[in-house]
Amino acid sequence: MTLRFSVLASGSTGNAFYIESEKEKLLVDAGLSGKQMDKLFQEVNVAPEELSGILVTHEHSDHIKGLGIVARKYNLPIYANEKTWKAMEGSIGKLSLDQKFIFNMEEVKTFGDIDVESFGVSHDAAEPMFYTFRNNGKKVALVTDLGYVSERIKKTIESADAYIFEANHDVGMLRMGHYPWSVKRRILGDSGHVSNEDCGLALTDVIDNNTKRIYLAHLSKDNNMKDLARMSVNQVLQERGITVDLHDTDPGVPTVMYEVG
Repeated sequence: MTLRFSVLASGSTGNAFYIESEKEKLLVDAGLSGKQMDKLFQEVNVAPEELSGILVTHEHSDHIKGLGIVARKYNLPIYANEKTWKAMEGSIGKLSLDQKFIFNMEEVKTFGDIDVESFGVSHDAAEPMFYTFRNNGKKVALVTDLGYVSERIKKTIESADAYIFEANHDVGMLRMGHYPWSVKRRILGDSGHVSNEDCGLALTDVIDNNTKRIYLAHLSKDNNMKDLARMSVNQVLQERGITVDLHDTDPGVPTVMYEVG
């Protein structure tokens, strides 16, 4: 086994991602209630007390809602950068000092046999960052909550075997939808979220023959649909002669555990 993972939950109501190797089990974000997190762990047969730690991307509640609860219940270490720690302190409750660890942006940390690289993204949070995971020549990239995909990010995430990539909204649906203009402007802006089409365009620049599977993530409940996201991204890829396996994610149902082979 190299890397196995499940997108436990993805969407504006809550996000959590689980990845494991032969020796390590890591959780990224815990954006649902403690009860819901336990249910998700159960559904993918993961014992949370065996986790090596929780990595945090940023302090928005759909990423940290159950963070303090899960960490306290199973006595788990949490890794985040200093600005994120500061920004989320008031939301996650009291933690003991030996549960708090710094994971700086643009750093590689090794957890057992998994090398985790953090990279900064453009999003309206204190210091948001996401991660790539490497083990035994295999690479998985987790990329959501960003307004645009910079060249620097593309370089970091290129040639992954699997991507969990944001396809947040259909631009037409968002523009026509009921959100106030200030919210629409935030989502469409450089510190907002990536649209279906921009997701497809970014993927054409980073995927190669290694890439076996892409999960479309963080879909807006109001401004997107799974079929539409898949169709839009697929269209952009096919126009450039790229065929790849596209998969849905869900806010309340974990994806089947996938082994990167």
